[in-house]
Amino acid sequence: MNPQPTAPETSPAAPGTPAPSESKPFKLHRRFDRTGRLLGDNAMERLAHARVVVFGLGGVGSYAAEGLVRSGIGHLSLVDFDNVCVTNANRQLHATARTVGKPKAELMAQRCREINPDAQVEPVREFYREDLADQLLAPGSYDFVVDAIDNVKAKLHLLHRCVSLGIPVVSSMGAAGRLDPTAIRVEDLCETHMDPFAKDIRKLLKRKYAVDTERPTGITAVYSIETRRQPVSLRYDEDVDGFLCVCPNDNEFHTCERRTQIDGSAAFVTSVFGMNAAGVVVRRLSVGR
Repeated sequence: MNPQPTAPETSPAAPGTPAPSESKPFKLHRRFDRTGRLLGDNAMERLAHARVVVFGLGGVGSYAAEGLVRSGIGHLSLVDFDNVCVTNANRQLHATARTVGKPKAELMAQRCREINPDAQVEPVREFYREDLADQLLAPGSYDFVVDAIDNVKAKLHLLHRCVSLGIPVVSSMGAAGRLDPTAIRVEDLCETHMDPFAKDIRKLLKRKYAVDTERPTGITAVYSIETRRQPVSLRYDEDVDGFLCVCPNDNEFHTCERRTQIDGSAAFVTSVFGMNAAGVVVRRLSVGR
């Protein structure tokens, strides 16, 4: 069953403005005591009323979602079409021996609710694409977007839509093929350097959507200045005459079988990408920077 998200019937209030059902005085729960002592009550109230959507719940997106809910974001939509694959276990929060084959969006939503039972967390089992853009990212529906999509076509459309609608967005560039978490940087997309993937995104956004990527775009990019490592063939590849995809084959939009190259990845890098993305959102919504 794939639930279809619907656009809100009315435009939401400005970021940080309590909805009518939330008009009672804000009271910080003790679970956020340490974050509250860092940011203060007013900032925590803004986070509690903020609406954030995370597109893609892999090695980057799962950690971004966790960082957001542990920081007090009160409304989260988690969008991902995939089921957990055994190969996700090295870097994705929801991937365990017990969860292989189960939907990532629902697993991550359950985890977020266990962290903060008061949060409104909506799992959306969909793959972001142009024909669903109006449903998945309606104008005025979110205060911030986290882009952790690794499909280039979908990523380009999502970033262009955020720019067009004026929705703040933080976007993960190439996290695969890296070993050094200290080489990660956060800049506007126009300032990204030494990341071939970011370079391609800049070029394609300009070519396909006429986004001027030579000046500040409003797209905050998380990227690495480390040179990407080429994937290494493994012994079990020899038994099947090359790479064999073992993931659940129910995603018609983006599967490892269709990729020309499967890069290596490490949890201590992808997690830092995701936590940097969460940090961008929390800082911007709570203290405005």
